[in-house]
Amino acid sequence: MPGPIRVARTPAGALTYAVPIPPERLPAVEAADLLAAWSLARRAAGLELWGPPRLLRFARPDGEATEIAIADADAGCWAEAVDAGYGLATLPGLALCLRLLALVEVLGRVPALAPLFDVGPDGIDLHPALLDAAARLPLDAGARFDEAAIRRLLSDRLPPRADRRRIA
Repeated sequence: MPGPIRVARTPAGALTYAVPIPPERLPAVEAADLLAAWSLARRAAGLELWGPPRLLRFARPDGEATEIAIADADAGCWAEAVDAGYGLATLPGLALCLRLLALVEVLGRVPALAPLFDVGPDGIDLHPALLDAAARLPLDAGARFDEAAIRRLLSDRLPPRADRRRIA
């Protein structure tokens, strides 16, 4: 069983997280929690609740470490919201945050996923299968979703523009 996540604040105000496992070993989350975290993060962004920069340092079995910085203002706001609601000092909370950020990233990176979501003035509609995939697919070493894996999982299951869940 991995040890706890150790959190420290740098003199400049950034938060550092020493995570005892690599990103690809973070646990799956519930799709409903991912949806709730998305809504929480959007509300925080609307209120401009910006968080401090965060540096995540993941231990690796070979003794090396993977470092990921959350320095972008928008990502920092979303991380702050998830931290307040779920706690980034826990593996489930950190997994939820990174899956949320990875979902946003993969939607912009993989054009084939476009039929599974729709962005409108009131928020984004996400296909439930997309949420399910993001909740359970493992992250890669860079805390992103593998394009081939997500396309393979979703390709034969989804009718175009089918049932979605609005996130406001």
